[in-house]
Amino acid sequence: MGFEAAGEVAIFESDPSPALSKRAGFRLRLMGATGTVADLSGGRLKTAAPYVIEQDWHAYTPEQHAVWQELVGRRMAQLQEHACAEYLEGFEQIGLRQDLLPDLKAVSARLGPRTGWASTPVSGFLPAAAFFEMLAARMFPTTTWLRARESMDYTPEPDIFHDVFGHVPMHAHPVFADFLEHYGKVCASVIDRPEALERLGRLFWFTVEFGLIRQRGEIKVYGSGLVSSHGECSRVLAGGCEVRDFDVDQVMGQAMQTSAMQPVLYAVESFEEIYEAAKAAESRIG
Repeated sequence: MGFEAAGEVAIFESDPSPALSKRAGFRLRLMGATGTVADLSGGRLKTAAPYVIEQDWHAYTPEQHAVWQELVGRRMAQLQEHACAEYLEGFEQIGLRQDLLPDLKAVSARLGPRTGWASTPVSGFLPAAAFFEMLAARMFPTTTWLRARESMDYTPEPDIFHDVFGHVPMHAHPVFADFLEHYGKVCASVIDRPEALERLGRLFWFTVEFGLIRQRGEIKVYGSGLVSSHGECSRVLAGGCEVRDFDVDQVMGQAMQTSAMQPVLYAVESFEEIYEAAKAAESRIG
């Protein structure tokens, strides 16, 4: 199951709480990394500590760097016009390059002084509690493997292109960074309440993964599922889905399409709106 759009990944699979499977935690599987150790988190993590690894950046091959370059090149032409200003600024601020795969230590060294976030390499199955613990600690769990050239248009698992290119530039924006941390803390506080996690998962889906924002009278993309997918992004920009004003109650009750193009998405007016939405969601779930 997954998206058929170019460059996209199948982020979610069927689950009693589909909004929180794979990317948001129930069965997040990040493949291809090596070097698992007892605790590379500096003591900041407990549940997630065994999943934190070292990225072996020097092990990437010239072919892998070439695949990264092509993936980035295919997306940036559209994103320069249609991504939100904060994403494009973040791309530069964290030092991403089109010609080389990202060194996560270097990314975190730029990101940390701005917002306190880190792009933290992980491997294996990451349970929900570990995922939310990392978000609450401003550590974004990041896979280190890259799709092969023959899978450039589709991969069944999130890879470093989706995780870093799709997600991490937004972590350089202070308000978005605060929102994501707060979201992680709220989810961690209800980890034993599947119904609450399901509703919170919809908030993640319609912001972090498929979020839109109005800027200068135009719809701009910031969600990673749109940033990393030419097909899905093009469809949205061409009017292929309904775009509604963001409303936290509608979002938390909105059915999701986890294996098809999105029929309904939500646009905020500012990132302060999603930060306030995280606080409102906390109150809604009690």
